[in-house]
Amino acid sequence: MEKLKEKIKKFPKTPGVYLMKSAAGQVIYVGKATSLRDRVTSYFSHPHERRLENLVKEIYDVEHQTTPTVIEALVLEANLIKKYSPKYNVKEKDDKSFLYVAVSQEKFPKIFLIRGLEIKRLTPNDKKQIARLFGPYTSAASLRAALDILRKIFPYRDCQAFPKRPCLQYHLKRCGAPCAGLVPGPDYRKNTKNLILFFEGKKEKILKNLKKEMDAASRKENFELAAKLRNKIFSLEHIQDVAVIKTENSRDQGDRASINIFGRIEGYDISNISGTSATGSMVVFTDGKPNKNEYRKFKIKTVSTPNDVAMMKEIIARRLTHSSKKNNQSLPVTRYPLHVTKIWPLPNLILVDGGWGQINAVKEILSGQKIKIPVLGIAKGFDRKQDRLLYGEENPELGRLAGQNKDILLQVRDEAHRFAIGYHKILRKKKLLNK
Repeated sequence: MEKLKEKIKKFPKTPGVYLMKSAAGQVIYVGKATSLRDRVTSYFSHPHERRLENLVKEIYDVEHQTTPTVIEALVLEANLIKKYSPKYNVKEKDDKSFLYVAVSQEKFPKIFLIRGLEIKRLTPNDKKQIARLFGPYTSAASLRAALDILRKIFPYRDCQAFPKRPCLQYHLKRCGAPCAGLVPGPDYRKNTKNLILFFEGKKEKILKNLKKEMDAASRKENFELAAKLRNKIFSLEHIQDVAVIKTENSRDQGDRASINIFGRIEGYDISNISGTSATGSMVVFTDGKPNKNEYRKFKIKTVSTPNDVAMMKEIIARRLTHSSKKNNQSLPVTRYPLHVTKIWPLPNLILVDGGWGQINAVKEILSGQKIKIPVLGIAKGFDRKQDRLLYGEENPELGRLAGQNKDILLQVRDEAHRFAIGYHKILRKKKLLNK
């Protein structure tokens, strides 16, 4: 073991993939890292859960492969897991499986994510609609962050069906809008081909092809095309994968991370007109994306006057009646009915659509139950650009992460608002019909 530790000390502090082997030479685990030396050393430096302790006992040797970027480490890890099927890479979390990147079999292929369990449930006809499949990917947050970066270089569609006009992704330059004929078929398919090559781990081949195309465009004096190709080459050679590093660091820290933007975020909003038909909404984002199966709605029961702060207290208290006794040693003592039918995991972050009144209301309920969860508010401005993130000065880390991920937090806020208004309208309609 000491000899192995000495070997690991010589590993570079650069991105890459490590392969852990048994005494029989079998690959038993494949992992990726932003710093190979730090990551592999961590396995031997502090206690872990039982699964990892068993892994460490079996490690006889560790090999590594460096990569220019974290994204390429992410891709290489998935390809090696597929190749070796290491037994310790099997992970089950919240009944979910690993993610795969799928490329559809269409004239203008769409790129989308699909979980292993979903693949198993596909009909033979559905499977025929998938041209290529890449994975498994162990970190959903890292994969999505990587795709966000790649999509800026090679725009693609991810819509289920062609819309009637260009959508938001076109205006964000993340899709060429083949639905509106704004990108030639050959150009779109080149982007798709380059993405496929990237997920095959062939970035150098992409660069070689792009440089040939750029030289050809220059010879034909098509300088506009040559400039676009030059920009793609530069972007590929200088991938800024800070977002991937951020999610990887969060994932590596595991339970030690105080705030995990890419964990479970719960967003809350209140909707009412003069206190009537008042409703509250709870939306859930995991891995930075909506998890609609976890959405919940609340009909306000104890507040009959227009008091958003009191209503927020009610729905947070009622939400906590569904907390796990393991995470929350005593369920809230409140006047709200305790009809607990399902345990809801506690969130990594709570976001409320409102100001300090709503924030303090949530904190009061949490404090009463001795639960520590970061709380963030978004105060409305005159327009979207003036929306302000509100958080306590005692938590600068929350402010830093919120600023870096404001786009995700605004999506949570908007979704909570939409969901609350939708339920409010349903209750108003029922009330009018019953008159």
